[in-house]
Amino acid sequence: MQRDMTKGPITSGLICFAVPLMIGNLLQQFYNIADTWIVGHFLGADALAAVGSSYTLMVFLTSILLGLCMGSGAVCSIHFGGKDGERLKSCIFVSFVLIAGVAVVMNLLVYAGLNGFIRLLRVPEPVAPLMGDYLGIIFLGIIASFLYNYFAGLLRAVGNSVTPLVFLGLSAVLNIVWDVWFVQGLGWGVKGAAAATVLSQYTAGFGILGYTFLRCPELRIRKEHMRWKKETFREIIGMSFLTCVQQSVMNLGILMVQGLVNSFGTTVMAAFAVAVKIDSFAYMPVQDFGNAFSTYVAQNYGAGREERIRKGIRSAACSVFFFCLCISLAVCLFARPLMGIFVSGEENAIRSEIIETGVQYLRIEGACYIGIGVLFLLYGFYRAVRRPGMSVVLTVFSLGTRVVLAYALSSVPQIGVIGIWAAVPIGWALADAVGIGYYAGRIRRKIVL
Repeated sequence: MQRDMTKGPITSGLICFAVPLMIGNLLQQFYNIADTWIVGHFLGADALAAVGSSYTLMVFLTSILLGLCMGSGAVCSIHFGGKDGERLKSCIFVSFVLIAGVAVVMNLLVYAGLNGFIRLLRVPEPVAPLMGDYLGIIFLGIIASFLYNYFAGLLRAVGNSVTPLVFLGLSAVLNIVWDVWFVQGLGWGVKGAAAATVLSQYTAGFGILGYTFLRCPELRIRKEHMRWKKETFREIIGMSFLTCVQQSVMNLGILMVQGLVNSFGTTVMAAFAVAVKIDSFAYMPVQDFGNAFSTYVAQNYGAGREERIRKGIRSAACSVFFFCLCISLAVCLFARPLMGIFVSGEENAIRSEIIETGVQYLRIEGACYIGIGVLFLLYGFYRAVRRPGMSVVLTVFSLGTRVVLAYALSSVPQIGVIGIWAAVPIGWALADAVGIGYYAGRIRRKIVL
């Protein structure tokens, strides 16, 4: 199932590798889509707001682990492309121990700061107890998230994007089944939604761990690889730390915006909780294409195939432009019925207000998906060519602009919450300009150092 991306057709190879990633991440969205749909239908606006705000917090926390996994995966991909099996296995050992340690420490810290997180997010009083109940269980899934993302990233680094999809698909189906059973059948409320998510996450995490150990002998480390090599550690930290910072800064900005959204009350919170999931669901394939592009570039970077990287850039840019155009049209046209799927259980007046606010958000964001599509390509490219610091710079430009403008514009009474929505595409555009400008001025002539 491995794919050597240093040879063969470029566009079709990229798409074939990217499609399982896209399907997999769309399935992963079902973890929270299922929670949102069931909670919105059976438990009301307060519970919906609690689950939505918890989602933003969990994305921020798991982004730390995801960033570390993505960085170590890029290093593994470079060594795989360079046909250096020994360095690849040494990288696997060091990165696993490092990220596992971070996951354990994080799990302890989040429980110690549970009440502080709720206060930081400015959660309204009726919602706070529900959010506490949900987070108390959902935090148990942090270790499961590490296991799945680490081994999925490792398999993708060597060109296997199908196996992670299989385990994620099984997990998504189980999540939906358990959601319905725990929430509606057993009446466990938001605790049931959280329990369903955590159990399905562990299914995926332990499943992919077992597969990698039993079916991938080329990735199985032996005793001689279990050494803490300083050069390997420095290599992983140099890539993973900055990728982790990039992911964390990105989601910290989103978390700050969540706090601002919460200050507008439960109705806006509920609308944002639904709209942001639809939004993420819509552009998730572009994010996955950016990750596939990163693997392609990393393998060719390790093999010294500079001209093939340039051809891949042109192919990826055309593919992303076409997809973003199609998805922008779809979201703008169907924003209202998409919102209606999740909030049909509310009273008419509340339902209408939630839907109108969500439609407003989706049409502003949806018209500008090309901005986030290009940004994901830039993230993937700079991570693959050992310049993860540039990804951090782009994230700071994108999220910094978003946070500053969101707070500034929303404080103007005539603009209000629309200012929060409009700040997002402006941040995307600024980061794109910086990333493309840096490539044209510093990277284009000599990609492989």
